[in-house]
Amino acid sequence: MDKILILDFGSQTTQLIGRRIRDLGIYTEILPGDMVLSDAVLSGTAGSTLRGIILSGSPESVYTPEGSVPDQRVYTLGLPLLGICYGLQRMTADHGGLVEPLPKREYGRIGVTIKASEAEGIIHRFLVGFDKTIPLEKIVEGNAISNTARTADFSFTAWMSHGDTLTKLAPGFREYGVSDTGYPAVAAHDKKPWFGLQFHPEVTHTERGSEILAAFVFGVCGCKKSWTMERYVEEVRVSLQNRVGTNPVLLLISGGVDSTVAGALLLKTLKADLVHLMYMDTGLMRKDETKTVKTALERLGAKHLHIIYCEEEFLGALKGLDDPEAKRKAIGDLFITIQEREVARLGLPDSYFLAQGTLYTDLIESGKGVGKKAHLIKSHHNVGSPLVDAKRKAGRIIEPLDRLYKDEVRRLGRILGIDEEVVRRHPFPGPGLAVRILGEVTREKCDILRDADAIYIEELKNRLSPAGERLYDEIWQAFAVLLPIRSVGVAGDVRKYGWVLALRAIVSADGMTADVYPFPVKDLLEISTRITNTVKDIGRVTYDISSKPPATIEWE
Repeated sequence: MDKILILDFGSQTTQLIGRRIRDLGIYTEILPGDMVLSDAVLSGTAGSTLRGIILSGSPESVYTPEGSVPDQRVYTLGLPLLGICYGLQRMTADHGGLVEPLPKREYGRIGVTIKASEAEGIIHRFLVGFDKTIPLEKIVEGNAISNTARTADFSFTAWMSHGDTLTKLAPGFREYGVSDTGYPAVAAHDKKPWFGLQFHPEVTHTERGSEILAAFVFGVCGCKKSWTMERYVEEVRVSLQNRVGTNPVLLLISGGVDSTVAGALLLKTLKADLVHLMYMDTGLMRKDETKTVKTALERLGAKHLHIIYCEEEFLGALKGLDDPEAKRKAIGDLFITIQEREVARLGLPDSYFLAQGTLYTDLIESGKGVGKKAHLIKSHHNVGSPLVDAKRKAGRIIEPLDRLYKDEVRRLGRILGIDEEVVRRHPFPGPGLAVRILGEVTREKCDILRDADAIYIEELKNRLSPAGERLYDEIWQAFAVLLPIRSVGVAGDVRKYGWVLALRAIVSADGMTADVYPFPVKDLLEISTRITNTVKDIGRVTYDISSKPPATIEWE
C-alpha cells in the first residue's frame, strides 16, 4: 500500500491535507514535524511503502525559536517533498534562502499566475495540477502526465493565510508561480523532486486544490490508489478488538452523527453485551431529542442503553456563568462526574474503557493536534476537561473517529448501515444549547431557543432549493442562537421587549472552513415571521453572514 507521510508543524488544516489525499485513495500518516525520522518511524504501518513527504503549515515563523525544525534526514531520503506555506518557508530557510515578515499579511483568496511555459519534466508533471483544462480523473489515472511543457502561462485562485514571505529563494529553487501581490507562490527545485506552495491547496477555497495534491501524489510520487473507507473500518475493528478484549466499553452518546456512528462502530465490532451506551438528558438538548436518540440506538441493536435525566444538575452548574470557556469546562467536568457516578451504579469493573465520538476537528481546535505547536481555538467538552485528560493519560479513552472529518464520518455511517436521516443530521455541539445561548443559561432561555430552533430546522426540511433539494440537505449546519439582548417591538397595539434571535446556516466540506448559505430573501422572511409569530418571547430575528474564518461556526 502506497503511503504519503505528513509532518505536522501545528497548522489547523494539517489533518485536512491527509483527508484530501485519502479521498484520492492514498493512505496517509501524520507525525509531529520535529519527530526523529528513524527507519521504524518511516516504515510505519505494516505493508505500506512511503512514496513522499509533505511539510505542513504552522502558526509560527521559521525565524523565531518557536518555529519547529524537521529532522534533517527528510532532505536526504531522496523522496519527493511538498512544503505547504510554513513547509515551503522551512525548506527555504533550511537551505540558505531567506524568509521575512510581510509588510501586509496575505490572507484569503488571492490570484496566482503559474509560469507553465518555463516548466518541463517532473516540474511540469506537478504543474498540470493547476491546469483548469485537465480533469482530476486524468491526473489520478496518470493520463494527464506528459513531459511536454506548456507554451502559455495561466492563473487560478488560491487561499492564503500567512504573514511571512520568501524574499530570497534557496540555491537550486526557482519560482514557478507568483501571487497578484507580487510574492512567490509556487517554487520547485531544479534537480530534486522538491516543491513548495505559499498557499493551502487542502482548503476548499483554493481552486484546483485536490488536483494540485493529486499531481504531487500521482504525477511526482507515482502512487497507486489503494485506500478506502472500508479498509479504514477493518483496521479500526482490529485495533478495537485487540485493545478492548473482553473489557466493557462505555460510550457517552449525544445522539448526534458523531457519537451515533461511534456507537454503531462499537456495536458492529464488539459483542453487544460489552457495549454500554449512556445518554444524558442535560436539559440542553434539541426538542424531543431523548425520544429520537432512544429510537435510533435501539434500531442499531443496543442492549445496554442508560438514559440519565440530569437537567437540574447541569443548569445548576451553569448558574452565574457567562464566559464561553467557563461554560464548556463546567459542562465537561459535570459530564465526567455524572458518568463516574452512574458507572458505579452500573457496577462496571475498573477496567472499563470510556469511548467518545471525538473528531479530529475537536482535537485540533482544542490545541491537541498531532504535534505540540497547534494553537487553542476553543475548548471542546470531550477534549479539554481535566477529568477527560486524566482518563486519556491513563490510557482508558477510545476515540475511533479521532482521525476523521465530519463528511468522512457520514460516509462511515452509511457503510455501517445507519439510517440516512440520522447520517444527514446537522452537527450539534456537545455542550448543547449552552453554547448557543450567549450569556448565562437558564431553563426559560433553553425552552425559548429549543422552540425557535425546532421551527427553523423544520422549515429547512420542508423547503426546496432552486435545484429541487431540501434546503436542509444543501446546508452543512444550521441553528439558532439566543442573544443576550432584548429589542423593542410591537405585539398588536402593545409595546414589548423580546429576545433577539440569530439564525446561522453555512456550507462546508469539512467544518474547517465555511461559507454563509445564500438564502433567498423570501425564505428568510417567511422563516423569521413564523418564529416571531409562534415563539412569543422572540421579538426580532437576524441572519449571521460571517464566514469561517474569521468567525467560527458556533458563536461560543
